[in-house]
Amino acid sequence: MLDVVAERLSRIYPMGRSEAVGLREVDLKIPQGELLIIKGESGSGKTTLLSLFAGLDRPTGGSLTVAGVELDRASSRELTEFRRKSVGIVFQSFNLLPTLSVMENVCLPGLLAGEGRPKVYDRAAELLGRLGMERRAGHFPSQLSGGEMQRCAIARALINNPSLILADEPTGNLDSKNGTAVIELLAGLNRELHRTVIIATHSSLADSYGTSGILLKDGSIVERSVR
Repeated sequence: MLDVVAERLSRIYPMGRSEAVGLREVDLKIPQGELLIIKGESGSGKTTLLSLFAGLDRPTGGSLTVAGVELDRASSRELTEFRRKSVGIVFQSFNLLPTLSVMENVCLPGLLAGEGRPKVYDRAAELLGRLGMERRAGHFPSQLSGGEMQRCAIARALINNPSLILADEPTGNLDSKNGTAVIELLAGLNRELHRTVIIATHSSLADSYGTSGILLKDGSIVERSVR
């Protein structure tokens, strides 16, 4: 079963009389349960590709199906539903709300998706326990280390039980020790929960954990690897 199917996927940004290439005719098939590492220099298309996979942006050419949803044809309502239920996103900058506790940050996507509060809080407590964050549930982001904030962000990404986890430079703001711990957490979730995980990164920390990889340059795939 395939979680992601991209065919001649393109994203071109108009720039007045010219244009900027985000992605150009990318073909990619990602089976369910893969841990894909996306490498490439800044401006190579990594973040653009993740934004398309997440339904945060729309392609300007080609087709894209993620978790059974044709994102290139989906309505705004269908994209919102997809983002809430099918995909979890882990950002480099954590994107935690500073006025909410760890527990409240983790629960927020579940509550926005319409799940009952008791069910969401039970799920959040389970995730925080799995990630070693149960004692931090009542703390605020300002009271956490960088590694703890990223683990909170991972718990939040998992709260709606998504089939696909996207991580955009998840170790970018962490030292090597905490960065390695975060990659090991994502790899563990891939193995234990059989979730498809896609990590876009400059770092080599994730290289040994991936089941496959691609290298992007100027919006195109220039190298593929399978382990």
